[in-house]
Amino acid sequence: MTGLMRFFENMEDPRVERTQQHRFIDIITITIAAVICGCEDWNEIELFGKLKKEWLSQFLALPNGIPSHDTFNRFFAALNPVSLQECFLNWVHEVAQITEGRIVSIDGKRLRGSGTQGKKAIVHMVSAWCNTNNMVLGQVKTDDKSNEITAIPELLKLLNIKGCTVTIDAMGCQKDIADNIIEMGGDYMLAVKGNQGTLLDDIKEAFKETPAAGLQSSSSIETGHGRIEKRTCDVITDTDWVCNKKDWKGLQGLVRITSERTDKASREKQQEQRYYISSSRQDATALLHITRQHWGVENKLHWMLDVNFGEDDSQKKAGNAAQNFSVITRIALNLLQNEKSRKLSIKKKKLAAGWQHDYLATILFS
Repeated sequence: MTGLMRFFENMEDPRVERTQQHRFIDIITITIAAVICGCEDWNEIELFGKLKKEWLSQFLALPNGIPSHDTFNRFFAALNPVSLQECFLNWVHEVAQITEGRIVSIDGKRLRGSGTQGKKAIVHMVSAWCNTNNMVLGQVKTDDKSNEITAIPELLKLLNIKGCTVTIDAMGCQKDIADNIIEMGGDYMLAVKGNQGTLLDDIKEAFKETPAAGLQSSSSIETGHGRIEKRTCDVITDTDWVCNKKDWKGLQGLVRITSERTDKASREKQQEQRYYISSSRQDATALLHITRQHWGVENKLHWMLDVNFGEDDSQKKAGNAAQNFSVITRIALNLLQNEKSRKLSIKKKKLAAGWQHDYLATILFS
């Protein structure tokens, strides 16, 4: 077994041996290949397998043909998600090039169709995305009665963030999380809202009272979608403005991002300001870039999962099926994002993979 598939060879099979009509690796491989080609549910995966059986049989044993949709469902519902996650992480750690200065963005996403409020809890996954590698680096499920605050430290344990800057929205602006990032050799850029006592007020006062000469500043201008957007990053390196400065390990700067949008047609303007704390000693230009990179987790991961993989509409509720399938979709996305032989959108890569066996093999086994 080559490429990605060798990482699943030693996984523990959740099935009783006497009921195993289909090989473990065959089920995993068919599922990943089917998702790459656009399949979103078990019935579609079964149909994919049957239509592609002759091609699949070139590298899979398929002793009893293609599994039924019920078999796929039962298998992933029973599969230990921790075991699948470990295989995913081992693969990512081998193929993701680790470089100094990587920006790792962490954010959560609800799998809306995975449960019902008040009954079966809706699965909430927290993922780490890296624009440099164009990959999901890891993910963890939040506990049913918890939230991202407890999940983020668990996710950080799975990552190599030495020399990286970790960006997290206001939910993750927590002293313990900042401590963890610094202790692991990384830097943080944490969005600040009103969930940390007087921290936001301290930062706003600092920018109100500090003269322009005391700021580091950098701006950028972008045009598109009928508007002009100017973004300005202002940085204060005097962190004594923060009353509880000692509680924020490694704190080096207070950051304000001002976004001014001008509608080209109406000339109407809108302004928004966002605030951050950072342990990085980089200048305002670099920090502006870091805050922009954070949106990759929304645009290149969450948006892609919903639009190209139908994750928001998925209705997988049985056992561990939703959590395990979320790992499969992220494997498929990583493979598609990093296939560079053709300059195509993700949507067109999926179509091409479904139409051309050689291209699907390139994505799947490279």
